[in-house]
Amino acid sequence: MARSDAPAMRPASTAEASFARRAADYATGAYGVAAAEVQKLRHDPLELVTRALQPVLWLLLFGEVMAQVRGMSQGSLRYLDFLSAGILAQSVLFVAIFYGISAIWERDLGVLQRYLVSPAPRSAIVIGKALSASVRALSQATIVYILALLLGVGIDLDPVNIAGVVIVIGLGSALFSTFSLVIACFVKTRERFMGIGQVLTMPIFFASNAIYPLALMPAWLRAVSHLNPLTYEVDALRALMLTGGASDYGVPLDLAVLAGVAAVLIAIAARMYARMGF
Repeated sequence: MARSDAPAMRPASTAEASFARRAADYATGAYGVAAAEVQKLRHDPLELVTRALQPVLWLLLFGEVMAQVRGMSQGSLRYLDFLSAGILAQSVLFVAIFYGISAIWERDLGVLQRYLVSPAPRSAIVIGKALSASVRALSQATIVYILALLLGVGIDLDPVNIAGVVIVIGLGSALFSTFSLVIACFVKTRERFMGIGQVLTMPIFFASNAIYPLALMPAWLRAVSHLNPLTYEVDALRALMLTGGASDYGVPLDLAVLAGVAAVLIAIAARMYARMGF
């Protein structure tokens, strides 16, 4: 019996080994793209300094002024606490939404063609770019955290909640950077991309709960915000980032929405990325 069972086990073992090898190659391809992108950030640290100016201005100027307006805060949270999670999400959005322009640069410089002839699956390349966008977003999040602590915002420093914030930021930056890549695949020129990126950024930001509660919105804007992925990112960040923070939708639903939309956009971008070189 033992002799007859042995041959039957080999196909399964071979299939498992083949799957493991493909998974390793896939992860290696994604990591290689992400590492190349992160190298750019290491060689240009000034970018981090310049990107820090925007959250500083929002929290110091807008936050301090709007804190004087009644009804802007939510529940027991001060408005500055309420705003800090929204500004963190805004920083992630602004970093990620213009990420697609790098793909246009790569096409013009011939880097895109080298990616396309590599054995890495197209989806692995897209995921690698999403991972590198997440690294940039996390560096931005560190700046916002430090600034919020200096301003006396009630930041929850529980390691579990911080890990949750990292996951939310990773999903949010992956979603919007991939959305940006899809746009880049359509427009194919830097000038068009910059124009469309600027047109999209503000509506996405203001049609969310980043700077004011959903309860203050008119009914039509509240309906739009329910369809806006940034709303779910901000909602999860408020629950995880702030002491006493709460979620309107529930963090599991927020994560499910972000992960689902990101997966759809990655699938679309993977199909379109190869056509960008033509």
